[in-house]
Amino acid sequence: MNRGGLWLAAIVALIALLLQGCGNGPSKAGTGAPPPPDVLVSTVQQESVPVYGNWIATLDGYVNANIQPQVSGYLVKQNYREGSFVHKGDVLFEIDPRTFQAALDQALAQVSQARGQLAQAEAALQLSTINVKRDTPLASARAIAQSQLDNDIQAQAQNEAQVKSAQASIQTNEAAVEQAQLNLGFTQVHSLIDGIAGIASTQVGSLVGPQTILTSISQVDPIKVYFSITEQEYLALAGRAGKTRGPDLLRTNSASPLQLTLSNETVYPHTGRFDFADRQVNSQTGTIRIVGVFANPGNILRPGQFGRIRAVTALNRNALLAPQRAVSELQGRYRVAVVDNSNRVALRDVTVGDRVGTMWIVSSGLKPGERVVSEGVTKVRDGMAVNPKPDTGK
Repeated sequence: MNRGGLWLAAIVALIALLLQGCGNGPSKAGTGAPPPPDVLVSTVQQESVPVYGNWIATLDGYVNANIQPQVSGYLVKQNYREGSFVHKGDVLFEIDPRTFQAALDQALAQVSQARGQLAQAEAALQLSTINVKRDTPLASARAIAQSQLDNDIQAQAQNEAQVKSAQASIQTNEAAVEQAQLNLGFTQVHSLIDGIAGIASTQVGSLVGPQTILTSISQVDPIKVYFSITEQEYLALAGRAGKTRGPDLLRTNSASPLQLTLSNETVYPHTGRFDFADRQVNSQTGTIRIVGVFANPGNILRPGQFGRIRAVTALNRNALLAPQRAVSELQGRYRVAVVDNSNRVALRDVTVGDRVGTMWIVSSGLKPGERVVSEGVTKVRDGMAVNPKPDTGK
């Protein structure tokens, strides 16, 4: 073989080797497919869970009292500190007493005058009685004229009438004294209840009367909460209370304590209780007003605050529970990724109900014991193989 032939053979062999190398490359790449992704799965649980109701609530004093004077006059003193706790009977305001003291003094003087008139009338009656007793036998013996005895009898009757009139005058004036004493006492305006006293609505020096509201006092421990529930919720609560009828229907439902969430999203540390329901259902809204009661040590809660009430309204038996993070929502549709026995994913639409802690109640679309992807939902597709691992998180 000449030199040209050798070069040709060498070139052919080199091309064959290169073609063989190119053919092996894709084969090796095909054997390097990525493994199935790791995901965390949770098992769908079936158990009986309570169903909660949530309602907007308004707080109000257990007892509220408007403080109004019972007499008219000028306000001369305010004895309490606004916003402080006051006791029943404390003097909160004072009205100028001088006019009422003068009226009392005048009434006492009239009583004394009436008693003097009574004494005079009784003395005159006693004298006329003596005259009648003396002249009666004399007139019978014709020792004196009958007309004189008649005059004595008439004078006696007049004196008896004057005594009765004086006695009535005393009673009238004593009643005036009692009224004057009451009016004088009313110049000191007292607290009607124990509670928190509000801001004074008038100032010292103002002319006040029975229509004037000086301030308001609220008993806030315990404190009331008002909220409205639907007629269906009311019937459910009434059915759970069960044993009683009438106004105490909800009060006996001790299994349903009330939980209060304040406007700053903190849960009030004390639970409340149902107190009573209003007498009727509002025909326009289909709701009934409920009153609850909460202990309020330290008077933290105040009338006028808003919050949310949460309480058990029913028991959902054999409910299916799935973790909330396993359920994805898109345009009002809820979907979960179910992992079958061959570790393949099936995306499935579900219908969800209430939330229970970190779980959803699933009313349709799942079966007890099925596995759903609780972490890694975004990286799975329908029909994809996955490597499931139990989700041990809370």
